[in-house]
Amino acid sequence: MTLGEAMEEPAEPAPPAGPPPSPSESTARRPWWVGLLGWLMGPWVKVEVEPANPGEQIDARPVCYVLEDYGLSNALILDRACREAGLPSPLRPLPGDPLGRKRAYVALSRRSAGSALKAAAQQFAQQLALQQGQAAPAHGKTRSESLSRLIEAHRANPRLDVQLVPVSIFVGRAPDKASGWFSVLFSENWALVGRFRRLLAILLNGRDTTVRFAPPVDLRGIVGEGLDPERTVRKLSRVLRAHFHRIRAAIIGPDLSTRRLLADAVLASDPVKEAIAEQARRDKSSLIDAWKKAHRFIWEIAADYSHPVVRSVSSLLTPVWNRIYRGVLVHHLEGLKEAAPGHEVIYVPSHRSHMDYLLVSYLLYTKGIVPPHIVAGVNLNLPVIGSLLRRGGAFFIRRSIRGSALYSAVLSEYVAQLVSGGYSIECFIEGGRSRTGRLLPPKGGMISMLLRGYLRQPTRPVLFQPVYIGYEKLMEGNSYLDELSGKPKEKESIWSLLWGVPKVLRQNFGQVVVNFGERIPLNDVLAKHAPDWDGKAVGEDEKPAWLSDTVDDLAQRIQVNVNRAADVNPVNLLAMALLSTPKHAMGESDLLAQIALSQTLLRDVPYSDYVTVTPHTPEQIVAHGEEIGMLARTPHPLGDVLGVDDDTAVLLSYFRNNVLHLFVAAAWIAVCFQNNRRMGLAQLQRLGRTLYPFLQAELFLPWDEDGFAERIDRTIEVFVREGLLQQVGEEDGGTLARNAGQTDEVFRLRAIGHALQQAFERYYIAISVLVKNGPGTLGAGELETLCQLAAQRLSLLYADTAPEFFDKSLFRGFIQKLREMKLVWADENGKLAFDARLDAWARDARVVLGRELRHTIEKVSPEAAGPAQAPP
Repeated sequence: MTLGEAMEEPAEPAPPAGPPPSPSESTARRPWWVGLLGWLMGPWVKVEVEPANPGEQIDARPVCYVLEDYGLSNALILDRACREAGLPSPLRPLPGDPLGRKRAYVALSRRSAGSALKAAAQQFAQQLALQQGQAAPAHGKTRSESLSRLIEAHRANPRLDVQLVPVSIFVGRAPDKASGWFSVLFSENWALVGRFRRLLAILLNGRDTTVRFAPPVDLRGIVGEGLDPERTVRKLSRVLRAHFHRIRAAIIGPDLSTRRLLADAVLASDPVKEAIAEQARRDKSSLIDAWKKAHRFIWEIAADYSHPVVRSVSSLLTPVWNRIYRGVLVHHLEGLKEAAPGHEVIYVPSHRSHMDYLLVSYLLYTKGIVPPHIVAGVNLNLPVIGSLLRRGGAFFIRRSIRGSALYSAVLSEYVAQLVSGGYSIECFIEGGRSRTGRLLPPKGGMISMLLRGYLRQPTRPVLFQPVYIGYEKLMEGNSYLDELSGKPKEKESIWSLLWGVPKVLRQNFGQVVVNFGERIPLNDVLAKHAPDWDGKAVGEDEKPAWLSDTVDDLAQRIQVNVNRAADVNPVNLLAMALLSTPKHAMGESDLLAQIALSQTLLRDVPYSDYVTVTPHTPEQIVAHGEEIGMLARTPHPLGDVLGVDDDTAVLLSYFRNNVLHLFVAAAWIAVCFQNNRRMGLAQLQRLGRTLYPFLQAELFLPWDEDGFAERIDRTIEVFVREGLLQQVGEEDGGTLARNAGQTDEVFRLRAIGHALQQAFERYYIAISVLVKNGPGTLGAGELETLCQLAAQRLSLLYADTAPEFFDKSLFRGFIQKLREMKLVWADENGKLAFDARLDAWARDARVVLGRELRHTIEKVSPEAAGPAQAPP
């Protein structure tokens, strides 16, 4: 008789068919430790028994309870429920102890899920072997041994008649609106969890425990069907599992775990199957071991999105934002809402803080948009916090996947499954948080995975949504300061996070602005680079020639559009002004005038329609800087002085770099007049066109050379109107001149150009080192190292500079651009060669840089064979 039949037609009560129990069996007491553990668990657990009187459906025959999985907590909860319902204890032996365990309960599997994992691995190995025409590996036993022994005892003793009572245990049912987020995190779900998580579930949700008794199963009737022993066990196990599945779905809802469903799909895909087989061949291991390795990878990676957790965390974050921020402003979200329906949306934000993850998801959720699955570094997969982030949609990837073809295959397939399944995704293509405030060069790995996932199954058009996140103060500010000062990066840990929470909650981090930039339809990029693509699926093994160029172009467009959605806040404007002075201080009137000039440039020469600028007046901006502890005021009879200390100045360079790209045309014009009183407009434009490709690559600027030249013209009009420059001639396109001496206008012009000055100094360092060593002497890597050493020495000996001044990646980008423009190239030995054009480029630099500075750079520029090549 099946379980369903038993539930529809309960067996009539009947006297026990076997011999009466011996005195020792009938009077056996529970082990002493059971009472002790039950007493310890008592205050944390409150049991609700369903139905209210389960004894009414159980007759006088011996009772053996069946649990879905093993676990000490399950046994103790069951024992307590039986005592409260007046039923026999599961922790006493059955008459004759047919289980051989001095217990009266069995379980279908163990809570660790190890048996389920083993069964799945064996099934995979068998299927793959059959596909390859090989003999299927032998299976180990995966059925319940206790259940098998009980059935064998019934076959051996016809008088034995035990009734099986299936019991379902739920610690914490489906959460409601009143549930705390921590309780929601550990509420009952479909996942098999370990001992620690089960303990937390009992501590948090134990007083909402449900124990449901099902009608008994007539085990004697099932044995009497005459099937062979193995088939009998398999049939009974299958019927019991179906019963537990049905009850679980009724109590906590259907299994909606994308983690399990996607993990199964990933492991069943052909690319991953091939990678598993290859891993087994490479390691000379079994297919089962290779499959388990792939299973560990996908379980480490996959998100486990939970709407109740997102809802609860959202409620928790609202007061947190209100406490630490002066508000979170959102701009241009309406355009996304209009464009998103029918599209797969890939969110690509700037990455400057760990708060980026939470902000974007929180804002989307509160605005009625489903939060995305988020690509996160595996370093954030911390105890409890990692689980919480995973339930919020984060999936964790390793920083480097080189050397592990299996991991790469699993990750690529998981991303492809997300794309084809229509899940929105959020990824940070910079690869890590920016420590300098600039956008970092994009890494194409995740973009490539997303693109290939779409090409494999191009069902829904894809939109890339750039997002700019602007802060007035960073939670990671102190750690960034340490790293910029040369200290190694600290590894994230749960203890450092918990230790920092109280300190964070006591601070004011100003306002946060989230700007949604101009969207990039993937089909538009494909139309440019792959005009012959017909929209049909591209196989996993196919590698079109246009794929690499498409990834590179898409990554660059994303960064350009992130910058085009920048927000200019009060701290950005204070940083632009104060860092232009040697002591990072200004008189109050000068500071107000400099802020007003920056606002005028942003208003009269707008960067894009997506840029937002603070509406505050210069006076309000200064007051705000003092309020958040950024500015220090020094009273003086001739006028108050406002400034920042050295540590704050380093952090302010971060916020200046956030918006430096918005002032690049103005800064270029100002730099030209640092060491020149007069300059022809034609020469200024020519030099600007020459240098623009390098600035464009470094700052992700949106214009071509003609567009930059037009922007220079519009900026000159503002400078002339503001009295910073004068037009003194009409010949050859006109001549521009600045005031003589140290006037206020000269001071304001110099302040605007200061931020860009150091970029030209870096460029000249690279040229100087190349020329000093000669063609065919240095490789690209050697040149980067020597440039970094020269910049470090220049910074130490002569002047304070921004932390990124000797950033090797900036030199790398400049050298790469020289190679793209064919100003330098690799010879047959892999060394960099160049010709007279580089000398002409260096002569142009002399127009911009002063004689003393050029001499200094040439003096500190090392030679490859010299002592300066040693590490600092």
